[in-house]
Amino acid sequence: MEETVTISKKEYERLRQNEEIDYELLSKIVKGLEDIKAGRVKEWS
Repeated sequence: MEETVTISKKEYERLRQNEEIDYELLSKIVKGLEDIKAGRVKEWS
């Protein structure tokens, strides 16, 4: 059985924005790991 929770619109929008940011960050991390695996990185100097 699902529960219903009431939150303010402001809080809802903040949670939605954070969710979008998390997916964006995750995709950047995955792309970076793929670059490392493929050898497309160079040493920092």
